[in-house]
Amino acid sequence: MAVTKVPTGAALKLKLNTGTDGSGNPVFRSKSLSNVKPTTADSDIYDVAVSLSGLQSYTLASISRVDSAELINA
Repeated sequence: MAVTKVPTGAALKLKLNTGTDGSGNPVFRSKSLSNVKPTTADSDIYDVAVSLSGLQSYTLASISRVDSAELINA
């Protein structure tokens, strides 16, 4: 039996640098946006993330795409 992966959704995650702690280490905060269509191109997600980061008061550290899928035994 073959297992099939069926995409069910995706999310966009922005990692923001909010400053430093008492020891001088960077402190990060994450913001996630769910309900991204799984068929959305990575370049489009990246462009949206960069645009949204311009609305934030913190510096953008990284952009992640988190995909989810259902495994079906077919």
